[in-house]
Amino acid sequence: MNTLSPTKSPIGEIHCKPHRYQDVMTLFDAAFSQSENTRLIKGPGEPEYVPAGNDCAYHQVIFAHGYFASALHEIAHWCIAGPQRRLLNDYGYWYCPDGRNETQQMQFEQVEVKPQAIEWAFSVAANKTFRVSTDNLNGAQPDKHTFTLNVHKQVMRYLQDGFPARATIFIKTLGIFYGTGDLTPGHFLQPKRRGHWSTNAFEEGE
Repeated sequence: MNTLSPTKSPIGEIHCKPHRYQDVMTLFDAAFSQSENTRLIKGPGEPEYVPAGNDCAYHQVIFAHGYFASALHEIAHWCIAGPQRRLLNDYGYWYCPDGRNETQQMQFEQVEVKPQAIEWAFSVAANKTFRVSTDNLNGAQPDKHTFTLNVHKQVMRYLQDGFPARATIFIKTLGIFYGTGDLTPGHFLQPKRRGHWSTNAFEEGE
């Protein structure tokens, strides 16, 4: 993997809270456990969304292995899902696993643009480096740079038109906790050509 280092964020020089998944769980539960009957859960395996039922009285956003980035990513998906989708396991979607062909990968990336744009916003609010994920190590080689540009365009649209309501709440919650303040377009500089970075809170890996 060719990992590119991001620029040093000015907010990062001032605020240096560690990125602990326990904090994200606490913040999410404080924001949504009462209003949405939903809790963020550390899972032992793959991420999953499980609606309330006989086995559990509340909805569960389950993230993988205590990974901070996984928590933000799963919250982003939850912020997009509508009320009917949130009554279904994994929002009623079937996940096509690693090993996708070119057509399947294009479809995967189309549905991932919005959640990854929101995840990027969460990451900036938490003063955390963000990396786009095309998640297809054993399948068709994705065009990661083009996907990154599409995610960036979606972030810009959200900044102009507004994020989904629950995403807005959690961005503000993270910003208060990590002391990062309001998001601006300057936090999301457009990536340059392959092999070059140009943003405060973005990391592109091949």
